[in-house]
Amino acid sequence: MSRMIHSKYGYEPPEWVQADARLDRWYKDKKRRAKQHGAFSLGNKTKPVYQALQGDRFDLEKKGN
Repeated sequence: MSRMIHSKYGYEPPEWVQADARLDRWYKDKKRRAKQHGAFSLGNKTKPVYQALQGDRFDLEKKGN
């Protein structure tokens, strides 16, 4: 059995630690590129605009009756 290494995810074999490091770097780069280009957000998500418009139309229909 290979020697276990303590990482931020707990005790893991060296291969898993390397895989975790690669995934962490990939995710960090993906977030940086998304922020740079502004194409999409991996962080907080807001409601789409069309949902707010549907709610406004519903209120307008109620006021007219």
